[in-house]
Amino acid sequence: MIDRKRRVAVTGIGVISPLGLTASDFWTNLVADRSGVSSITLFDAAALPTRIAAEVRGFDPSRYVARRKSLKVMMRDMQFAVAAAKEAVADARLEGAGIDPQRIGVVFGAGMISTDIEEIAPAIRHSRGPDGRFDLVRFGKAGIRHLFPLWLLKQLPNMLASHVAIIYDAQGPSNTITTGCSSSAHAIGEAYRIISRGGADLIITGGASSSITPLKLIRYDRLGVLSRRNDEPERASRPFDAARDGFVIGEGAGVVVLEEWEGARARGAAVHAEVVGYGNSVDIRCGEERRVEPSSKARAMRAALADGGLDPGGIGYISAHGNSIPFTDRLETSAVKEVFGDRAAGIPVSSIKGNIGDLGPAAGALGLISTVLAMRHRLIPCTRNYETPDPACDLDYVPAPRRADVSCALCNSFDFMGQNVSIVLRRPGAPS
Repeated sequence: MIDRKRRVAVTGIGVISPLGLTASDFWTNLVADRSGVSSITLFDAAALPTRIAAEVRGFDPSRYVARRKSLKVMMRDMQFAVAAAKEAVADARLEGAGIDPQRIGVVFGAGMISTDIEEIAPAIRHSRGPDGRFDLVRFGKAGIRHLFPLWLLKQLPNMLASHVAIIYDAQGPSNTITTGCSSSAHAIGEAYRIISRGGADLIITGGASSSITPLKLIRYDRLGVLSRRNDEPERASRPFDAARDGFVIGEGAGVVVLEEWEGARARGAAVHAEVVGYGNSVDIRCGEERRVEPSSKARAMRAALADGGLDPGGIGYISAHGNSIPFTDRLETSAVKEVFGDRAAGIPVSSIKGNIGDLGPAAGALGLISTVLAMRHRLIPCTRNYETPDPACDLDYVPAPRRADVSCALCNSFDFMGQNVSIVLRRPGAPS
């Protein structure tokens, strides 16, 4: 456990999601149990086994990025990151706050940046040999001339954090974490630790992802983890339900402003929640469906509780990773029971991925934001499409939105390839 001297507050929230382009719209649609999953419109998916996803609709990047030149070096996930950061910074009321730029950091979770096939097609076309096949020598001599000169800047995962840092003159700690679906949760946890130990006073943190592409769908389909419920998109993602058949790819961004507690209160910032614990672990035998040992996920939860000086009895709600993959939902359920014992059955557990799909590197941030809002509004979002109990998943999965006065909550973000993160949040004013 880290010996901390500084408390950490959440003072700003920003969201770009399949349920809305602001945190307010996201929350309104989430607790109304609406679905952001539908047939894919970003490209023609007719020939693919999975033809559904949770897309961000109506997004206009020019609303968030004034300079057209900047947009030329921003892929869609970078645009999402900047847009969500803009809302979070505005929500935290940082303009004119007078915080030293060298004490402001940016830590983001990101993944592989999806290449725009149309953008590289001319280069590939001019790199074909007489037999029509791709020729690397021709690519070096002729094809490369047909690439946008700054094309590489659009492909680097660290550019999400870089764009945000440039816009807000954040000259403090900067980092990018790429650990699959747990990336943004890792980013928020590491940002929390930086502030706790005095490395910065404020950090803009979270994650963004846009990976609804043919290549990504094919990759996950080959792994056997995607839902193929194409005729019922809104019913496809069904965490913990006995009829679940895999996850649904989503896209979007979640960004929070973390701030040293006393500094936030001194400048009159509204505190949405306090981050009080962070734990992580890795499963070196990841991805094996035959595995029944959930201890790696339990270790992350125990570490977060220990980091916050809490015992399991202090948790009133668990925001589950729950991505609708049959074996990962079972492992998370078992891990919760391992940590909470006999009390596990009485703790509300829900996953928002039935509404928005799995946002990959942005998933953890959206899960944490939904938890912050659940504590503020005293309303737990439901696990959409949880209809038929699975004997191996036998907790209280909140099938309908539920009123609850939650003082302390645990947020899980478990990548199915083995990177696990848990974060503990406390409602402002709740007893320590």
